[in-house]
Amino acid sequence: MTENTAGRLAGADLHRPGFYDRLKINRNWLGFWFMLPAALILMLFLAYPLGKGFWLSFTDAKIGREGAWIGIENYEWLGLPWWDDADNVFWLSVFNTLLYTVVASILKFVIGLYLALLLNENLPFKALIRSIVLIPFVVPTVLSAIAFWWIFDSQFSIISWSLRHLGLLDHNINFLGDPNNARMSLIFANVWRGVPFIAITLLAGLQTVSPSLYEAATLDGANRWQNFRYVTFPILTPIIAVVMTFSVLLTFTDFQLVWAMTRGGPVNSTHLMATLSYQRAILAGNLGEGAAIAISMVPFLLVAIMISWFGLQRRKWQQGGQDD
Repeated sequence: MTENTAGRLAGADLHRPGFYDRLKINRNWLGFWFMLPAALILMLFLAYPLGKGFWLSFTDAKIGREGAWIGIENYEWLGLPWWDDADNVFWLSVFNTLLYTVVASILKFVIGLYLALLLNENLPFKALIRSIVLIPFVVPTVLSAIAFWWIFDSQFSIISWSLRHLGLLDHNINFLGDPNNARMSLIFANVWRGVPFIAITLLAGLQTVSPSLYEAATLDGANRWQNFRYVTFPILTPIIAVVMTFSVLLTFTDFQLVWAMTRGGPVNSTHLMATLSYQRAILAGNLGEGAAIAISMVPFLLVAIMISWFGLQRRKWQQGGQDD
């Protein structure tokens, strides 16, 4: 090695950027730096409350008192359905939450997909119709709940009044006073609010489908149903998985609509896990018990997320993609 070559190598070593400098200019780390502020905010406002709630669920904390460590006593108090000392109201709230989530999510998907397909056609005043469809989603939840509370009122319900004047009924329908009617009323209100989000999201996905795919399928003899089954639906699958995951999570953790309309009544028959947790923790003052109910929601939410994630991965594998 010549003296000049050795000098050039030594100079290169002196000017080589350090580890921190490489992180600043490395494109692989660029996304990390952009996401860091949002991640810190999420850690502060989401991860910390979740960790705090997890800790409280193992204590007998009450409002105004720290509480002592009691292990899994709060979870034992909730109990399993076949235990004699099980909290029957808690398990009723689990049933209500699952029923509310499954039925509302299925209805929102079916109606939302139908509206998306309809709005994707060449309709007159299409832009105006799309704007009208969004109205239920942009109206504040509490205002929607108050409106439905009036619509389903046992004495002044516009539905009962109309049916009575048409001669179809001789008495008012007890929408919110009967457990089954109250559950169905809440599901109807949730579907009314949630359909626009799914419809507009799926409509955006439909806009990305190339018309040439439909033309090719039609030339091969495909009818409208086959176009949807073999062209539209496979392309929409990733979007459906994401939007339905959000829909299930938001429906499962719904609080405002239920609390504003029924407060969990009549006789705890419409309590969801979220509303029961609020009632036990804030109104009754048992922070530990309320936190245990809230933490009990986490496994259900993780299952919903994992189903969506595995569905997307399976779809990616079928399309010949490779995991990152």
